[in-house]
Amino acid sequence: MQDTLIVADPAVMMGKPVVAGTRITVELILEKLAAGESIQDLLAAHPRLTQEGILAALDFAKKVLKTDLVYPAPGSPHELASR
Repeated sequence: MQDTLIVADPAVMMGKPVVAGTRITVELILEKLAAGESIQDLLAAHPRLTQEGILAALDFAKKVLKTDLVYPAPGSPHELASR
């Protein structure tokens, strides 16, 4: 069921992955959690968001990062050389 909670539609948020039935992107959830907001903070700020949706976003991000693509870390020598 978690797989169906994250969807991407070119007509919604320029195709970025969002929690189904919302315009809340996986990216936004990760940014807010990384900034120190709690799951409860996110739920209070976004009434249509559920804990299940947040966990699905984290699971989606984990799966994306497990792919064979390599993303240089910000400030890494590889990233600086490509500028």
